[in-house]
Amino acid sequence: MLDQIQSYIQEHTLFSPTDTLLLAVSGGLDSVVLADVLHRLEQPFAVAHCHFGLRGEEADADEEFVRKLAQQYKAPYFAEFFQTKKFAEQEGISTQMAARALRYEWFERVRAQQGYAAIATAHHQRDAAETMLLNLTHGTGLAGLHGIRAKTGHLVRPLLAVSKPDLFDYVVENRLIWREDASNDSPVYQRNRLRLEVLPVLRDINPNLDHTMSTTAERVGGAEEIVRRYVADTAAQAQRTEPEATYLDIRLLQNTAATALVLHELLRPFGFAYPVVKDIVRSFGAEPGRRFESPTHLLVKDREQLVITPRRLSQFGTYQLQAGQEVLKIDGLHLRTELLEVPEGYEPPRGKALAALDADVLKFPLTVRPWQEGDWFMPIGMKGKKLLSDFLIDQKVPLNLKDSVWVLVSADGKIVWVIGHRPDDRFKVSPETERVLLVRRM
Repeated sequence: MLDQIQSYIQEHTLFSPTDTLLLAVSGGLDSVVLADVLHRLEQPFAVAHCHFGLRGEEADADEEFVRKLAQQYKAPYFAEFFQTKKFAEQEGISTQMAARALRYEWFERVRAQQGYAAIATAHHQRDAAETMLLNLTHGTGLAGLHGIRAKTGHLVRPLLAVSKPDLFDYVVENRLIWREDASNDSPVYQRNRLRLEVLPVLRDINPNLDHTMSTTAERVGGAEEIVRRYVADTAAQAQRTEPEATYLDIRLLQNTAATALVLHELLRPFGFAYPVVKDIVRSFGAEPGRRFESPTHLLVKDREQLVITPRRLSQFGTYQLQAGQEVLKIDGLHLRTELLEVPEGYEPPRGKALAALDADVLKFPLTVRPWQEGDWFMPIGMKGKKLLSDFLIDQKVPLNLKDSVWVLVSADGKIVWVIGHRPDDRFKVSPETERVLLVRRM
């Protein structure tokens, strides 16, 4: 088994022989085996143990057992005592979800602080099979169908090539002692019901089920990589990211294979669920203005593109920019200013994210606020006054971006700059300008 695990580590480039790992040890059979395996492979490691405060004296005994195990292997030892139930109640999640969130956050914190190369967990083939079936039961995409990966960020799983019976054989052969967690047999938890009631039936049908599912997971993982590359290529062509929004070209999306699947992957960072994505695809042929929401973002189907913006709830106030102030940060807006003496032959820079203004025409303090109905200004390059509402229509600003347009206003009430769009002609740099205030949207 040692040769099998070492080959798996090398095949998946999990870590190098000189790396020091942070090994998650519960005291159960799986993690005890992994500790012994790493010791025999002469792989440097430290031990990390979580006490979740859920099983009283039994959990105390687990912690003492793991501490002595670390001493046996002369490994550095870290332990943390969590208030798991309190955290679960506070976040409105299950105890299992709370324990998972707490332990992985703590593992990563210890790893980073101590400079360890990776966090090793003792997941094996049977764990991977359970995860795949659980994900399939709840509904999943390719990522859920490949189950547990050999390496995810700083997490490595050296035992994924090994079956549960192999682990039992190993502890018998090497006379290892471990702690049994009684909660593993509780039918309260979904994973346990799957392990105790469903998987035995499936193993009657296929005695080699764990290996079969491990092979399937490997193939699905390969398919996911192909999809990932296809999505990345599509994003390079169809997606444009600006400070105020992300844009997706509808025409290019319509020409992709499996449009809903690809769009779901593109929208995954913005929190859109697959059923919503299917509705978005159905809206491609509809009139502009259809709105779709995720917990964190708003998507609007515009004429030829999808426009995604963060859902901001604080754009209702006004903010002041004082003379000499170099930085102003608002939710979703970051401005930086620079005051320049105008050299001879000076040509002001141009760009939507930049306004070059005659500093001596401005009256401070300047105000930054959302635009309002009735606002008007005199856009550079246009003659006369222009209602801002009409200007935004002319510029074909999408509906959800209109809600996030800000204006920079002089103390005398004149709009100086429609931020990210056009400065006002009354504040432009002229041959008489002596000082220029550059205002950049970062």
